[in-house]
Amino acid sequence: MIRIIKSETIEEKEFYRKLTERNFKDNYKLNDIVKVIIENVRTKGDNALIEYTQKFDGVDAKTYSLKVNSNEIDEAYKIVDSELISIIKRAKENIEKYHQKQIENSWISTEKNGVLLGQLYRPLGIVGVYVPGGTAPLISSVLMNIIPAKIAGVEKIIMATPPQKDGKINPAILVAAKEAGADEIYGVGGAQAIAALAFGTQTIPKTDKIVGPGNIYVATAKKMVYGYCDIDMFAGPSEIAVLADDSANPKYVAADLLSQAEHDTLASSILLTTSEKLAVQVKAEVETQYQYLDRKAIIKKSLDDYSIAIIVKSIEEAVDKANAIAPEHLELLVKEPFAVLGSIKNAGAIFIGSYSSEPVGDYYAGPSHVLPTGGTARFFSPLNVGDFIKKTSIISYTEKALYEAKDDIIRFAEAEGLGAHANAIKVRF
Repeated sequence: MIRIIKSETIEEKEFYRKLTERNFKDNYKLNDIVKVIIENVRTKGDNALIEYTQKFDGVDAKTYSLKVNSNEIDEAYKIVDSELISIIKRAKENIEKYHQKQIENSWISTEKNGVLLGQLYRPLGIVGVYVPGGTAPLISSVLMNIIPAKIAGVEKIIMATPPQKDGKINPAILVAAKEAGADEIYGVGGAQAIAALAFGTQTIPKTDKIVGPGNIYVATAKKMVYGYCDIDMFAGPSEIAVLADDSANPKYVAADLLSQAEHDTLASSILLTTSEKLAVQVKAEVETQYQYLDRKAIIKKSLDDYSIAIIVKSIEEAVDKANAIAPEHLELLVKEPFAVLGSIKNAGAIFIGSYSSEPVGDYYAGPSHVLPTGGTARFFSPLNVGDFIKKTSIISYTEKALYEAKDDIIRFAEAEGLGAHANAIKVRF
């Protein structure tokens, strides 16, 4: 279970080393397996997808159809509980409202001598969204990935997700996909789905970008196809850091740490606190609440291996450590959270106050829960509308403007040894 240590100790340094290593373990055997899958899908197309789906998902190829038809979606609406459908719709409204504020417009500015400079914003043509199957249907991931793309104006959104044993897609995932605005849905998962989205098959169109979470095979495949198409980010294991003082409720802190630990055995839950008393109370609460949770094996390994409570000397020290960790999720459970907010430099999402629990962001608040993990919040941003936009520069010079700039441009070109560049300016005068 979660350990309590003091800051600036050997134990703390060892914990950070182990935490960082989660992102750099390279399984060469896994890489070789994924390479073979990608190449088979690239060369054999649908036949490879059907073979892999039978092999990995246990679906009989004779009864299996890659593409989901409208009848299956209609049937899903009859199966899924009406209350859950209403909740999906309300979450959709929140996510849409938030991401509509991110829309940017093309612009042109007029400079001296008739020069026009600007930027065109154009949505991507086709985007692939991967939604994992696994032990739980990630309904929220459907909404969080598709809706920003839809608002950006992407022409076609393709969703891929593993089928169940009967060859059908989880009905709740189908309902969420329909509500979010997926144009086509395919029952294929794993590295083979990523390869299909990157290169296209006889049935599945090639996409310009692939977004969405997945297991280690999916993550590895996304890395390998990057360059043939774009991807959202290099996602790794998830984490939460809770920055708390003695005003925090230990029950709330423990519950939030546990909510992250149930994701994955590599997930990390970190408490940074100025109060040793709170740390002790949180540890006790974690052990109590753990007894009533379902995913015990996953939670226990996550807490044993990658979770910790660190006693710091001040809030300022806690902020410094949080910035160094650059967590996917950061909760501020302190007396004056908005006074601390300005000092936070690195975090995927910041949750302020006792009633902004991390699951609020996972499911409902509005911002996409596709966040940078493994310390990459130092340079990556949450998935947003801009991720589905191409930006093209506009340059228009008049003869007079080019005449005034020609000597500078020619000198630049000649300094680089590129005479043809210089000549392209000289011939005009």
